[in-house]
Parts: sequence; C-alpha cells; structure tokens
Amino acid sequence: MLQISRGTLREALRQLEQEGLVTAGERGRLSVRAINVTEIRDIYAVRAALESLAARILCELPERDRATKSLHLAVDAIDAARDAPVEERIDTDTEFHRSLCRLTGNKTLLHSWTSLEGSIRMSVMFGGLERAATNMTAQRHRDIVTAIETGDAALSIRTIHEHMHEAANNLVA
Repeated sequence: MLQISRGTLREALRQLEQEGLVTAGERGRLSVRAINVTEIRDIYAVRAALESLAARILCELPERDRATKSLHLAVDAIDAARDAPVEERIDTDTEFHRSLCRLTGNKTLLHSWTSLEGSIRMSVMFGGLERAATNMTAQRHRDIVTAIETGDAALSIRTIHEHMHEAANNLVA
C-alpha cells in the first residue's frame, strides 16, 4: 500500500523507536510514546547539560567570533520566522540549538543532542503550540549568544540553564 519494502518499513520503525518516538509493547507491537511532565523536565535538564557543554566549548574557541556570527544568523532566522507557521518556528528554534552544538566541532555532543530531537518535538506538542511559541523568541536566544560572545563560560552556562528551565516550565505550566 505504501509502495515500500518491509525492510525499509522495519528500518524506519527501528529509527523511530531509537529516537524514543515509539515504544515496543507486547509481542513487539509498536505504539506512539506518550510523554509526561517528568519526562519533559528530564529532557530539558539533559538539553541544559549538553548545551552548557557546547557553550563552554564555544567560549574557549580561539575563533569564537566566527561561531557567534553563525549563531546570530540563526537568531535572525528565529526573528524572521516570528509570524511564520508554527512548524517553521519550531524548525528555526531547533536549528539554533543544533547549531550551538555543531559549532563546537564535537561530533559526540552533536550526536547526543540530535538523539533528543524527536523527544524535544514531542514535548513542544505536549505543551501546546501557544506555550511553545513563548520559548521561541529571538531575544531569549540572543541572550545565549551574547553570553557566549563575552567568553565567560560561567555566564553562558547559567544563561543556558535559565533558558532551559524557563522553557520546560512554559511547556508544563
């Protein structure tokens, strides 16, 4: 019916399971995973840890200016998408945070962050699009870039933790 082979379908379902979007039940039956408040807080705590590591690494880079220019462009994209459909806003927000990790050059960090992406999107849907939209303002992200520009790792880490704490609170309020 879908015009794909069983092997392709199995691989796609295995990928969804690996991303935590589906769970295996009795006799290997897959179902869409339900997410709850505790999991959202856990996801954002892990994001805070990963992105704080990214911020610390970026603060220590000799070419920090190049990285922050790239992050400013990502913030500009968030700002430009402020009136766009919510899917585009989610994509630009996600791209900012992915870029934060990618710019470190640490592939393991980027892979770890990327593995959370499905759960991050699920948490946005759990919280509702209006609540999620309050997390996707350019200014909230500009504060992170500004902290990294100073080269002050402690300030950058604190800014990331505050960003993630507020984001999780917005989604579960």
